[in-house]
Amino acid sequence: MKTVKIGIALIAGLFILPLQAYAATPDTGVKIMLIGDSLSSGYGLSGAGWVEQLNQQYRDSGDNIEIINDSISGDTTAGGVARVREGLSRIRPDWLLIELGGNDGLRGVSPKVISKNLLAMVNIAQAEGIRTMLLGIRMPPNYGKAYTEKFEQTFEQVSEATDSPLLPFFIGEVGGDPELNQPDMIHPNDEAQPIIRDRVKAFLDSVLNPG
Repeated sequence: MKTVKIGIALIAGLFILPLQAYAATPDTGVKIMLIGDSLSSGYGLSGAGWVEQLNQQYRDSGDNIEIINDSISGDTTAGGVARVREGLSRIRPDWLLIELGGNDGLRGVSPKVISKNLLAMVNIAQAEGIRTMLLGIRMPPNYGKAYTEKFEQTFEQVSEATDSPLLPFFIGEVGGDPELNQPDMIHPNDEAQPIIRDRVKAFLDSVLNPG
């Protein structure tokens, strides 16, 4: 994410799941393509990021699940639209997990534009028979109540409109905590990665292994 002197206020939230449930298939495995920004790319870390840590957990437990991390620091929803088709063709996943929008928000991009881009990525994936999930975020309050509310609602609306499970505010209590962030107060530090890993794993478990 672009470095500015402000932190993203990301707080814990409930999973938003569609009515339709999807079961994992241990015999064939589950491949998840993650398209994201610096929150998922491991920006500024000295050790493994949450994605790498989660993949290691899956390997250690024998779960036939793999996350292919196609995240790029500084990426936006528009950038995601521009590259998602190539990534899907190259990786050929069962699921597309979208973690984009934070850089848009920091730049004050209209929620309507963010929504349009998120929908485009979801539609591209679903048209190829690939199921979709979203990792949501939230802007800090000094962006104004009207903008922050519309920004947050964007992820909820796309989730509901496309039957895509959503984990709101995916880094949870990490957001805004100086002990869990790098000096820029935007990028989670090494100590934060297991927290994010566990939050995302709980979400993925609820989607891939419902009930």
